[in-house]
Amino acid sequence: MTAPQPATRLPQPPPPPRRPAPPRPATAAVRPSARRRSPRARGPVAGLLSWLYALVLAAPLYYLVVSALKTNIEIFTHPFALPEHWLWRNFSTAWRTADLGQALLNSALISAVAIVLTLGLALPAAYALARLDNRLARLITGTFSVGFLIPPFAALIPTVVLSIKMNLFYTREFQMLFLPAGALPLSVLLLTQFMRTVPPALVESAALDGAGNWRLLVNVFIPIAMPGVVSVTILQLLAFWNEYLFSLTITGTAPDIRTAQVALPTLVSDATDFGVLTAGTVLTLLPVYVAYSLSSRRMQEALTAGAVKG
Repeated sequence: MTAPQPATRLPQPPPPPRRPAPPRPATAAVRPSARRRSPRARGPVAGLLSWLYALVLAAPLYYLVVSALKTNIEIFTHPFALPEHWLWRNFSTAWRTADLGQALLNSALISAVAIVLTLGLALPAAYALARLDNRLARLITGTFSVGFLIPPFAALIPTVVLSIKMNLFYTREFQMLFLPAGALPLSVLLLTQFMRTVPPALVESAALDGAGNWRLLVNVFIPIAMPGVVSVTILQLLAFWNEYLFSLTITGTAPDIRTAQVALPTLVSDATDFGVLTAGTVLTLLPVYVAYSLSSRRMQEALTAGAVKG
């Protein structure tokens, strides 16, 4: 008996080749979270937030201006409405009652001299600290930083004693000398950081041409650090102009030497006309507002300097 033969397998045809999958569209690869973070999606939200921020800043200014043209009753009953009768005489009353003409002149003179002295002392100090990198320079920088730890009112009594010893009590001259002393720590540290951005190759090139320290400071460092100089000028102008405690204590309340911030409270009494008081406030704000408006672009350049590496 013969054994059964195994079944013969027929050859199978090869499987058809697979077609490559079509490429996915680019939009399908973008995740929804990434699409939400696109600049176009952020545009309306950022614009809305910017307008809200501008409104928050403009509301107090609008309230201040319209209140300067109202009576007391209108200020308290309709604070944000336009005045029924525009009382322009509030400005002349405030100007005459507080003698703001002389007070504004005193504030402008004290602030201008104090800023010139501050920059005259801070620029050479910042130049030296920017050029040096040793223990002594770091020690001096740390000493300037300690100035932030001393509250201003802690120096009031020693400052009064010093002004009496110098026979400059109740004078504008002592205020001109004192304000730069308090402004030097911040001014020197800010200017030092700006001057350290000067390219060393530019300094070496100027030195090879025979430039000394004075020419390097005036022709190289100050022009490059000009945004920092403008920033320090604006910041210190605001501080000097709004200074009240030392102006009241040291300069005094005499009409011929008092500053605008000391003259303004003379409009307050038991029967205060808040429209006149607000008008005086507007008059004292105008000079610093004009100064900031003229140099706002430089201030923006200073704030963004070094943010983008080119």
